[in-house]
Amino acid sequence: MAFLSVRGVRLAGLSGAVPAQIENNADLSIFTPEEAQKFIASTGVVSRHVSKKLLSSDLCTAAADRLVSDLKWDKASIDGLVVVTQCPDFSRPSNATLIQGRLGLSKECAALCISFGCSGWVYGLQTAAAMVMCGLKRVLLCCGEGVQAYYPEDKSTYPLFGAAGTCTALEADDNAPPMYFHLATDGTGWKAIHCPDGGYRNPCTAKSYEPFETEGGGKRTRMNTAMDGVDVFAFGISQPPKSIKGLCARFGVDLSKIDYLLLHQANLFLNAKIMKKVGVPPDKCPHNIEEFGNSSSGTLPLLMVTRLREQLQTHPLKFVGCAFGVGLSWGSVAFETDKPVVSELVLVGDDYAAVYT
Repeated sequence: MAFLSVRGVRLAGLSGAVPAQIENNADLSIFTPEEAQKFIASTGVVSRHVSKKLLSSDLCTAAADRLVSDLKWDKASIDGLVVVTQCPDFSRPSNATLIQGRLGLSKECAALCISFGCSGWVYGLQTAAAMVMCGLKRVLLCCGEGVQAYYPEDKSTYPLFGAAGTCTALEADDNAPPMYFHLATDGTGWKAIHCPDGGYRNPCTAKSYEPFETEGGGKRTRMNTAMDGVDVFAFGISQPPKSIKGLCARFGVDLSKIDYLLLHQANLFLNAKIMKKVGVPPDKCPHNIEEFGNSSSGTLPLLMVTRLREQLQTHPLKFVGCAFGVGLSWGSVAFETDKPVVSELVLVGDDYAAVYT
């Protein structure tokens, strides 16, 4: 089983950035008033931050730029950058190189991308922390997505997802407590969340962009993300609790003594089931899905920035986090913080979108 530990790495800071535009699900024309209320009640998503122009690279750049400034880090001291996204600006080059350039980081900075969705912060944190443990001094982890992957008339996905970019800053510290990880994958479930066309297996054609009717009266194209809600819910209610319990058993983490359990913001009802299965009370499990929706790999750091900023900056805290989704992929992490810098949430206007010619 994929259990890992990383030592000598301190979580130095966190930041998040979202589009300034807010969209309320009750106002969407694809819903009748009754349908909107039913969707909100079943998912917990009331509103989301959205933009047609801002991509994950824009939002992650904004978050990282703010955090580096708040940390007062010399950009020349940052020698690693890990970016997690499944909606890159281009098929090549990677978003990691684009963000490295926009931030003005050193040419000696190692930059890489991880093509992961909802579990991406846990996987990215392990990768970035391992880079520090292996000799780098300071590494930035940027995670997030825009909303361009979802067709505006798809009732099952578009009202669920919000745009966000986040940055997690790590640095070498011999006195930092260890981070513990459990990582897992089930590629046989790939079809539960997938985008049919646009890759080299099924290159896009004119037909790829033609909207078609979906179950429930919505529409989407073959260039948009399709999700089987029943399969995803069944996966979410079974594997994450096992991962959390397995992590704690392997590394001797007492769930009753943690300060907070961070769960991927996929569905409020689903998370209540997970909390019950692992025996963590609701007051230890913050949520922001009602305000930001599901921001894929950005959910856990965005949750800390928007709901736990004061607590993080004033008290040492113990966390267990679990994220899960497309792949199928899931992972859990146990980590501690000691008053990191947590930037105020950055609201980003459409004029921040990069223009490449």
